[in-house]
Amino acid sequence: MREPDFGGVIGPTWRESTPWWPPEPTPPPHAPNVVLIVLDDVGYAQLGCYGSDIETPTLDRLAAGGVRLANFHTTALCSPTRACLLTGRNHHSNSMARVADLAVGFPGYWGRIPRRNGFLSEILGANGYVPCAVGKWHLTPEDETHMAAPRDTWPCARGFQRWYGFHGGETHQFVPALYQDNHAVAPLRTHDGYHLSEDLADRAIRYLGELRSVEPERPFLLYFATGACHSPHHAPREWIEQYRGRFDAGWDAWRVATFSRQQAMGLLPPGTRLSPRPPWVPRWTDLDPQDQRVAARFMECFAGFLSHADAQIGRLLAFVEELEEWDDTLVVVVSDNGASAEGGERGSINDARLWNGAPAGRRELRERIDELGGPSAHNNYPWGWTMAGNTPFRRWKREVHEGGIADPCIVHWPRGIAGRGEVRHQFAHAIDVLPTVLELIGIEPPDEIAGVTQTPIEGTSFAYLLDDAGAPERHTTQYFEMLGSRGVYHEGWKAVTFKPLGRMYDDGIDPDAPFEDDVWELYRVATDLTECEDLAATHPEKLAELVEIWWTEARRFQVLPLDNRPVAALLAPRRPFDTRARYVFWPGGALVPETVTVNVRDRTHSIVATVEVPSGTPPEGVLLAMGNALGGWSFHVHRGRLRYVNNYLGKERHVVASDVTLPPGAHELAFSFTSAGGFRGTGRLLVDGRVVGEAEIPNVTPVRYSITGGGITCGWEQGPSVGDDYEAPFAFNGTMRRVVVEVDGHPHRDQNAEFEAIMSEQ
Repeated sequence: MREPDFGGVIGPTWRESTPWWPPEPTPPPHAPNVVLIVLDDVGYAQLGCYGSDIETPTLDRLAAGGVRLANFHTTALCSPTRACLLTGRNHHSNSMARVADLAVGFPGYWGRIPRRNGFLSEILGANGYVPCAVGKWHLTPEDETHMAAPRDTWPCARGFQRWYGFHGGETHQFVPALYQDNHAVAPLRTHDGYHLSEDLADRAIRYLGELRSVEPERPFLLYFATGACHSPHHAPREWIEQYRGRFDAGWDAWRVATFSRQQAMGLLPPGTRLSPRPPWVPRWTDLDPQDQRVAARFMECFAGFLSHADAQIGRLLAFVEELEEWDDTLVVVVSDNGASAEGGERGSINDARLWNGAPAGRRELRERIDELGGPSAHNNYPWGWTMAGNTPFRRWKREVHEGGIADPCIVHWPRGIAGRGEVRHQFAHAIDVLPTVLELIGIEPPDEIAGVTQTPIEGTSFAYLLDDAGAPERHTTQYFEMLGSRGVYHEGWKAVTFKPLGRMYDDGIDPDAPFEDDVWELYRVATDLTECEDLAATHPEKLAELVEIWWTEARRFQVLPLDNRPVAALLAPRRPFDTRARYVFWPGGALVPETVTVNVRDRTHSIVATVEVPSGTPPEGVLLAMGNALGGWSFHVHRGRLRYVNNYLGKERHVVASDVTLPPGAHELAFSFTSAGGFRGTGRLLVDGRVVGEAEIPNVTPVRYSITGGGITCGWEQGPSVGDDYEAPFAFNGTMRRVVVEVDGHPHRDQNAEFEAIMSEQ
C-alpha cells in the first residue's frame, strides 16, 4: 500500500504530457456494509437470545434472522478483547495483555498496538470502505488521552475517518467525558434528559446520514461500542421501573430458569450440567428481606440499562433499513468478557468507595436504594447476579474459566448467510472475527499497510460454519492468559489454572504462590462445557500434553514473562506525571485526566487563582475542580463569596466558606490545605492574602476521586457537580488569568488500591 508511481507522461510542457491520477480504492463487488457491535460486561446468559428474560428485542431479532455462536470466546477483559476483534491477532501479540492503562515494559504488555498489526478499519479503508467508530475505545493508555498527548493510538490514527465516544473503561452515562475525532467535547445536551446510549446512536445515525448524502454507494464499517452494560448501571428511570419486582425471586432461581431456557434453545450440548455455586456467593434465601430488595433493585437497574441500550441499537439498525441497506449489511454482535463481579458481595452504590476503603454498608444501601441507576450513584450489582449472568458457567470476568471467556456472538447478513435462527457449537474466538469479515467480503489480508509489513492474522475465519452446522471445527487450539490465570483449549479438551489477584474472595488459593505451584484442572469441554468434572487426576498424560501446548503458545505469542503482580505497572510507569511541585492551569481548556495531573491527596497544598471580578453582577463559577458528585473537590465562587467543597466519595461534603463578598476588580483568590496526616487537615480561604474562611476537613479521598472519566477542569466543571450548591458546568463569569497549584512533600500512592481502581473501570 505504498504511494503508486506516476502513471502518466511528463514532457517539457503540458502539450507533450499525459495527466494521470492514482486510482481510488474500490471495494469488491457487492461488498456489504459492516456493523460491529461490542457490548460491555454482558455475560453469556444476559441476552434474551441466550436464555435471559431481560428484554433485548433488537438483538433477539438479529439472532432470529442469523446465526448464534454458542461456543464463542474472548480474553476475559476489555482492552485485550477489543484488540483481538479489531486486528485478528491475540492480545499479547497486540501488546495488550491487560487493559491499556496497566502497561508494563515487556513486548506483550506495552498497552499500545503495534503498526504491524493492522486494524480492520485500516484494511477496509484501503479497500474503498468508509470506517467510523462510535462509543468506547479503551485502546489508548490513560496518560495519552489528554489534549497534549500524541494521537497515534486514537481511533482516527488507526483507520477510522470519524470517532465519537469515550476513552477509558467506563464513563458516567448521564454526564460522560466525550471526544470527537481528536479532541474533547461536551455532550450535546445536559444530563437532564440526556443518556449516553441515546447520544451514541444519534451520532452513528448522523455519520451514516452524512455519508449517504454524498456517497450513496460506498460501503461503510461502523464500529459501535456501547457503554452498556459496564458500571455505572445508569438508565432512564422508566426503563428501570419496567423491571420492578421481576428479580425478586433472586439469583439462584433466575439462574436455574435461565439454564432451562438455554437448554430449550439448543445452546448447550445434551447432558450439560449447571456449574456448582461458588462458596463465597450467598444463597438468596440466606439474605435478609430488606437486603433482597436492595439486591433485586441492583439487577433491575442492570436490566433497564441493557434493554435501553438494545432499543438504541434498534434505532440505529432501523436507520440502516431506512437507507434500504438492511439486506446488504453484515452485523456482528459480541460482548467483550463475562459479567463483572466488581460490585462485590453486596453490590456497590459507588465503585470508588470500594477501592478507597469505604464501601457502603447494608444500612446505607437500604437508605439510598432509590438513587440506584441515577446520576448520584455509580452502581454495580452484587456478585450473585454476576454468577447468574454467566449461567451456566463458572467464575467471571478477569478469569479464564468459562464464565470469564464464554460470550455471546451473533452474526446477521440476510443476503450473505442462509442460516435463520440457528446455533453453532464449533469453538471460535475474538481473533476469528476479523478474518471472518474479510472472507465474507472477499478481501485478502494485506502484506503491508502504509509501508509497514504486516504480521500474519492469527485468527481462523468461522465463515465456514455459518451455512454448515455440521462442518468440522477449524479453530482447534487457543491459549488464554489473563493477569496470571491461564488456560488452553485443544481439540475438545481444556486445561485451566486460576491465579487470584489479591483476596477479592477466599477460595483457599494463595495469590503470592509461585507460578510453578499453580494447580491445573482438566476438562473434556466437548461434553463438559461447564467445567464440572475435573479429570486432571485420571488423565495426567492429557493434562501434561495441554500444559506443554500452553507453554508453546505462550512463547509463540509473546505471553511471557508471566506476571500477576497487581502493582507492577504502577511501580514503574513509562512516564510519571506527579513529580512537579507547581502546576499551572489555564481557563476554558479541556478536562485533564486525574492520572496525569497534580496529586493533592493528603498533601499540604495551595490553589491560587488570579481573576478579575466583574462589576454589576455577583461573581460566580468554578475556579478549579476535580472529580464529580461521586468524589472530588471544587474551589469556586458562589453568590459572590469564595467556597471550597471537599466531596468525600459522594458520602460527605465538607465546606470551607467565606462570608466576605468579593468586590469588583483584580484579586488573588486562594485555598490552602494543611495536612495533619491520616487523610485529614485544615482548609483556609484567602482573598488577596487575607484569611476569609477556615474549617477542618476530616476526610480526604485517599486513592482516586473518580473512575468515570474524571479529572481537573479550570473555569468550569464536568459534572455531575462536586458541590450541592450549584449545577455544572458553572463556568466562572469573571475574567480568569490562570490558576496555580503548589504541593509539598511526596504524593500519596496506594498502588494496590490504584490497581483495583483501574481494574474496576476496564
